[in-house]
Amino acid sequence: MGNTKKYVPLLMGVAVAAGVFLGSKLNFNDGNEKIFATNSKKDKLNRLIDYIDYEYVDNVNTDSIVDVTVNGILENLDPHSVYIPVDQYEDNADDMRGNFVGIGVSFYPYNDSIAVIRAIKGGPAAKAGIKGGDRILYADDKKLFGEGINRDSISKYLKGEINSKVKLTVYREGEKELLNFNLKRKRVPLVSVDASYKLTKDIGYIKVNRFSETTYKEFKIALEELQDRDINTLVLDLRNNPGGYISTAERIVDEFLEDDKLVLITRNKSGEENKTFATSRGDFEEGKLYVLIDENSASASEIVAGALQDNDKGIIIGRRSFGKGLVQREMSLGDGSAVRLTIARYYTPTGRSIQRPYGNGNGDYYSDYEDRYRNGEMISADSIKVADSLKFVTPKGKVVYGGGGIIPDVFVPKDTSIENETLEYVSRNGFMSYFIFEYLEANRSDFNGMTLREFTDNWEPDQGLMDDFISYSRLEEAKIDITEYESELQLALKANVAQQLFGTNAYEALLNQGDAMIEKILELEQETVDQE
Repeated sequence: MGNTKKYVPLLMGVAVAAGVFLGSKLNFNDGNEKIFATNSKKDKLNRLIDYIDYEYVDNVNTDSIVDVTVNGILENLDPHSVYIPVDQYEDNADDMRGNFVGIGVSFYPYNDSIAVIRAIKGGPAAKAGIKGGDRILYADDKKLFGEGINRDSISKYLKGEINSKVKLTVYREGEKELLNFNLKRKRVPLVSVDASYKLTKDIGYIKVNRFSETTYKEFKIALEELQDRDINTLVLDLRNNPGGYISTAERIVDEFLEDDKLVLITRNKSGEENKTFATSRGDFEEGKLYVLIDENSASASEIVAGALQDNDKGIIIGRRSFGKGLVQREMSLGDGSAVRLTIARYYTPTGRSIQRPYGNGNGDYYSDYEDRYRNGEMISADSIKVADSLKFVTPKGKVVYGGGGIIPDVFVPKDTSIENETLEYVSRNGFMSYFIFEYLEANRSDFNGMTLREFTDNWEPDQGLMDDFISYSRLEEAKIDITEYESELQLALKANVAQQLFGTNAYEALLNQGDAMIEKILELEQETVDQE
């Protein structure tokens, strides 16, 4: 467990860094006329750009200069104030809205064609009968196969204005002729609740991957369905959740806290505070709660965990969270681009800030992730550094700490061996899903008519499939020997097959089998039963 390599946690840290720039909208009183008042500093920048435009000896793309300038300014503020260029804005907006306008398929360029991995449930493609394995050859007579195809250009033809129509020509193996589908583009959900199911007769499980505009509605539906199935305990999984809207996090917390309990404090540069309190609408105030967090749980995830921990509600399980306690507001720059600018700090109900220090620059800020591996924090709670000056006490007397993330009530170590880290990474980052798609291309008929229960109970990856993946991934060439992790590899392969055949709920349910944090919850529950 101690064989930690530097580059694997760094890879994971970069992945988290890309996801934590998601803030909220607060209503402090600074008006736009004050924020955007003309002054000599702004005139200076405008004049410099004009000089380059009209006087510089060579032709220069001043748009790119502006982008670099904006990024340079923001990098000197804090790690979470970011610039969103025009060409990235729509994807960012879709992610936060929790939907996009299109036909609703997940796909990737396979050989020289566009292969459908899965039609998204409820989307136009799924309703029309498009299936995994189909090849989209034409969209409105625009050729989508052959050399030079790429994901961005494909998305341009599949997405479009709401209610606009598109004619797809599709090749399906086993069909003698090409198939034609006339679809109307609709809003397609970007699901933020990955899984919702019963762990045991009494324990429900919900996994949330981000906090978008639609997350609360998704969460509420999942919670009500589990309550209808008579759960009395809930596991809320916020691992690898980079955050999102504060308002969404607050509404989810409200489901668990009694009326008028303090949820969150935000404070801007002038010291003005906003406080949020729980309301009467909570539906799980009496239920038992566990919250799972890890080193990749950030921002809104930490708001949820911190609010519950400070109000002595539930048990926080896992490892110290990321440590982001800054709030961003999105502001348009007038040309289709925008900035997400830090406008406030947030504090948990006991008054603690969980923001990590960032005064030494972004490089030092994100290397903290690596430092946690080096100092042993991932495998031992005793290695977590805390400062007595940042000690706070909850209403029931539990000691909690500020200064950098939420420290869980119950620590669960991570297997930091290079073999486990690599297997975990390739099974969750999409790499394994490409291999599985190719496997299904050759064996899809074996699964025709198979139900999820039949698949779960009866199908297992054989040694040949595991050997093929090891060869495909070139793990042996990288000197990574996973022979001691064959059962984990087998489970990961099975989960990835389940994802493409049955969706993310089946995927997460399989991967959770034997999961260390889930096992800890079951252990704690058994101890409770034994004491009764």
